[in-house]
Amino acid sequence: MEDIIERENSENLRRRQITYVISKEYTNRPGGRFADSGLYSGEDFKKKLIRLMRKAKREGKKVVLDFDGGFGYGNSFLEESFGGLVRSGIKKDEILKTFVFKSKDEPSLVNKVRTYIMEANNEK
Repeated sequence: MEDIIERENSENLRRRQITYVISKEYTNRPGGRFADSGLYSGEDFKKKLIRLMRKAKREGKKVVLDFDGGFGYGNSFLEESFGGLVRSGIKKDEILKTFVFKSKDEPSLVNKVRTYIMEANNEK
């Protein structure tokens, strides 16, 4: 009986979330901070994150961002992607309520991303 309840709870959770595996749906080799420095920049990924936030809000869901499988999430990529959300005018609490950060490969990424969000200045 407990197995059935656990499976139902797990299925309900999946229905309320959008899972986005960065290495499969964006790139497994993130670039630098700005788009003019090459492909798959933090600046470009920030735009993708904004679209994901809009979709999640429309559908009443959370977005699970899975960092596993990526090679080298640089500080400049992460700061521009997540701190950049704040600088683009999105409230920190809205970002943190929308996204669930996941990384089994490199658990420290989760705290790093949260720090970039919390330390970002919302001035453009």
